[in-house]
Amino acid sequence: MLSLPAAALAQPAVEATGYPLSQYPFYQGPDLGLTFDHLGQGTLRVWAPTADALRLRLYASGAGGGPIATYPLQRSTSGTWTLSLPPGTTGFYTVQATIAGQPRAEVPDPYARAVGVNGHRGAWLDPATAAPAGWDDDRRPRLPTTTDILVGEVSVRDLSADPQSGIVHKGQYLGLTETGTAGPQGVSTGLQHLQELGITHVHLLPVNDFAAIDESRPPSPEGYSWGYDPLNYFVPEGSYATNALDPAVRIREFRQVVQTLHQHNLHVVVDVVFNHVADAGSSAFEQLVPGYYFRHTPDGKLSNATACGNEIASERPMVRKLIVDAVSHWARAYHVDGFRFDLMGVLDLETMRAVRVALDQQDHRIFVYGEGWAAGASPCPKPSAP
Repeated sequence: MLSLPAAALAQPAVEATGYPLSQYPFYQGPDLGLTFDHLGQGTLRVWAPTADALRLRLYASGAGGGPIATYPLQRSTSGTWTLSLPPGTTGFYTVQATIAGQPRAEVPDPYARAVGVNGHRGAWLDPATAAPAGWDDDRRPRLPTTTDILVGEVSVRDLSADPQSGIVHKGQYLGLTETGTAGPQGVSTGLQHLQELGITHVHLLPVNDFAAIDESRPPSPEGYSWGYDPLNYFVPEGSYATNALDPAVRIREFRQVVQTLHQHNLHVVVDVVFNHVADAGSSAFEQLVPGYYFRHTPDGKLSNATACGNEIASERPMVRKLIVDAVSHWARAYHVDGFRFDLMGVLDLETMRAVRVALDQQDHRIFVYGEGWAAGASPCPKPSAP
């Protein structure tokens, strides 16, 4: 795999490609990323309009080892590239773009819905096959009115990590599914504690795949993050799973969390961080479509209204589509009941309206709220800013 210099920066779209922003094609289809038909054939569709070529490398494991096969993707409509592989295909994959004659780094595609350890390779896996028993029967609890909502904010890790919590799966998704747990003097912990608080909605700090924790190592006090450094937007974090090496486990176990909370009349809100990524230069965004996904200042530097080194250009059509598609995916595939947007003020108003419209098409009761401010000045178009 190609590696990037530590100081690699995202480049302005026009300077990097000679492609005016108004000329980037918009792909409207619902099938970006890896999708499967009823026979189990998987088709990968990746948006990379400025690429000269795109190729997929298939690996036997989620990290390490050389590729076992390499396939070229074929140019398709509206700036997308596609590849289909037969039923029974397994393994882990990366995509690599060649742009202006130069090969970029290997990355999982931005719509990857299953990944290997640490999220550096996508998994050739249909998430529908990673469901707990009874998942199809899971239903959102009823809530008489939105004015009855009472939110409690928790970290998956923090809720169960204490050595005296009485919880077996400390710091993990399954810790939230254990019932009747108690600590010293019989104090209620975990799920029991949440129920006693009288809340209606459990707001989980980010549970999408984030970059800070090495998922290949056992949990430790030194390896700690609340998750505000997003890496892959469509797939759960692996450090909370019982086995981060198996891409199906994190999917199934997060679904178990939602299922269990619903069974105890609790709704699930997930914290989403669409205002920035962990590292712009090495991101799948930058390696596949240089400069497009990030805002820049007039002198060409990354803008930084997030105080995290970069900010997502939500007003650009394909960025807006990714945000809307990701939120829709969590509501549909994981039965999530609400979303709390981190630094929502960095996102443009049209994108937030599109999120609301998309969620209403599933269930108008899905709750949306967020921080209506930014951490600094932004070049986000002012008429569209919240």
